[in-house]
Amino acid sequence: MKVSATINEVDEAIASTNGSSSMSYADVNKLAFRALQRECKSLGLSAMGTTAALRGRLLEHFGLSREQAVADAPKATAAEIEELCATEGVTFCDESDPDFDFKTVLSDVMQKSSRGHWKSATRKLKTLHKKYSSPDRPVPREAYLAVLEACAANRLNGARASEPARKILEDMATFEYEIPAELANICVVSSLGDGVSGTHDDCGGIDSALAMVAAVESSPDGATMLTDASYGRLVSALAKDGAVEEAILVLRSMVVEKAFTPPLSTFADVAKAAAQSDDHAEDVLQVLTYAKAAGYELDNIAAVEAGRGLLASGVIAAEKMDNLALGLRLLTAAAKAEGCAPDSGDDLVASSSSSAQRACTLIHKRAIGKACDDNNWKLAVKLLELMPKRGLSPATSVWRRVLATCCKNERSRKATAILLDWVTLAAEGKANKPPVSVFNTVVNTCEVCGEEELTVKVLEVMRDTLDTEGNIITFNIALKRLAKTGNVVGCEGILIGMLNEGLEPNVVSYTTTIGACAKDGMKNPVAASLWLDRMRTRNVQPNFHTYNTALAACLDGKLESTFIGSKIATEMMEDAEKEIACGLKGSINFKSALPDAYTKVLGRKLMKQLRENWRSGEVDMALAKTTTRVPLLKLVDFDKTVDAANLVNIQCEIEDDEDEKDERSEQDYEFELLKDIHNDDHRTAMV
Repeated sequence: MKVSATINEVDEAIASTNGSSSMSYADVNKLAFRALQRECKSLGLSAMGTTAALRGRLLEHFGLSREQAVADAPKATAAEIEELCATEGVTFCDESDPDFDFKTVLSDVMQKSSRGHWKSATRKLKTLHKKYSSPDRPVPREAYLAVLEACAANRLNGARASEPARKILEDMATFEYEIPAELANICVVSSLGDGVSGTHDDCGGIDSALAMVAAVESSPDGATMLTDASYGRLVSALAKDGAVEEAILVLRSMVVEKAFTPPLSTFADVAKAAAQSDDHAEDVLQVLTYAKAAGYELDNIAAVEAGRGLLASGVIAAEKMDNLALGLRLLTAAAKAEGCAPDSGDDLVASSSSSAQRACTLIHKRAIGKACDDNNWKLAVKLLELMPKRGLSPATSVWRRVLATCCKNERSRKATAILLDWVTLAAEGKANKPPVSVFNTVVNTCEVCGEEELTVKVLEVMRDTLDTEGNIITFNIALKRLAKTGNVVGCEGILIGMLNEGLEPNVVSYTTTIGACAKDGMKNPVAASLWLDRMRTRNVQPNFHTYNTALAACLDGKLESTFIGSKIATEMMEDAEKEIACGLKGSINFKSALPDAYTKVLGRKLMKQLRENWRSGEVDMALAKTTTRVPLLKLVDFDKTVDAANLVNIQCEIEDDEDEKDERSEQDYEFELLKDIHNDDHRTAMV
């Protein structure tokens, strides 16, 4: 397939919108090669052939003449003609050379050409062709070649001789003269520059080159005359001009039909143009396919700059198409390339341009997000570890998502390693410092996994990195460590330390401390009740977790503990009725005091404990049923309603919720701590 025919395929899609209903002679002559093709397509005419052939079809279609009509001369009578042409006594003998003018002008053409005067030679050749040549005496091939050589000198004289060279090639193709392959390739390549539409100082350009290619391909043996360098230069010019579809079609013709192996720079130019366009991102995949068909291996091309440019364009296109697998595959291929030392191929591809770096960063970020959504912590960690190796800086949100996924899967050692890497990059100025909340998450995971040494290490790194002992969540985690051992005194010391640091303990802090009072074998209901009173004095209201923990602390079989449990049940019912009457403001998990299913389980256990107390003679049964058991029964029978008589006595307070939004930002994490309070076999307050 010829390149001119290939370009026609693209023009068919555009022609229907660019056709003109009528054109003048001047309008037709102004059209460049591609515009002529589009115009012919729009009118249903053939778009094959040289520039002259295309213009001729348009002129004929619009009924326009190439030459001005000559007015008819007045006719003389026969007598006037005989009188004027009387030749009596006169004899004429024409001894002149009939080819004198032709030979003279031809000699001038050859002389001007030999001196390199391409402009004069071109004008003389035009005169020779129009005035003195005929079908029986055409302009000889040597004359065309002489002028063409003069025009082709010095890269078509700075591309200024592009149009004369194009016209000569078209005339030679028309007369079926053989065109030297070397001259043909020089003309095509030299007509292309780095300016707009492939021009050089507004001379030559893509249209001139395409017209030359069409002329050469239509000449004898012209189909195999142009080299891959000439076609490649044309493809690159088309790509830089934004004609992506045309460039890809010519590239396909080179690889598939002509069996050429274009240089990687040609593929890179087309891929870059396609990647920069929002409408042609998918065309980069075709370019990659043609590169493989030409014999290139994607795993090796990153060793050269053009190959890295091709892969970078593929990554940019993959990001635009949201094809994460393709983008990662191309970077992996770049990493396999040898000869990139001391750097790696994927690092060079990612840093090849700002667009490539942005695309690589987004691809990794999205891939990590997807891995985290799928709870695939191994893949998330692997992708995160690849980012610094590829010169990419993970955002704080990326670090946090990977850490959260590792912590969710209780991978304390991996989470700690990632956190330490983050701290190291932050110290080098390549990342922001991890916030306190991240340290808290890792510390809590280490606690859950029983990694005491890692817990201490993370806390030390936090102090060195952020110059702080942490925030309220950090103290709550420390409370949790002590509560596991039932160390009530130690918990009290931490609460005092929080107050000294200017941190007000929240409901999680007090609930965790009360959890120390509910440790199996070390239950302390008196202390649990005392802490309920203390937290109220600090204007921190117990929630249902707090009450459940305090009730669990009363399950030690003692009558005194049963009395305390009854008292706590009374306080919980008062808060529950008040909440129903006044409504709840804030998070249910943190603010609500309404009894849940576990509360009713605890209530039944306390009633069973009370029954054992009266059976052992520690308390009168009738008295216990009318006093101690009543609040416990209310807990068990609670149905979220309030007696009308009690509504009158309930006073609703107006709370200042100015800091409510700030509190909610960390409540989700604190609730995760709080949920661990009742996770042992007996549903006691194990923190």
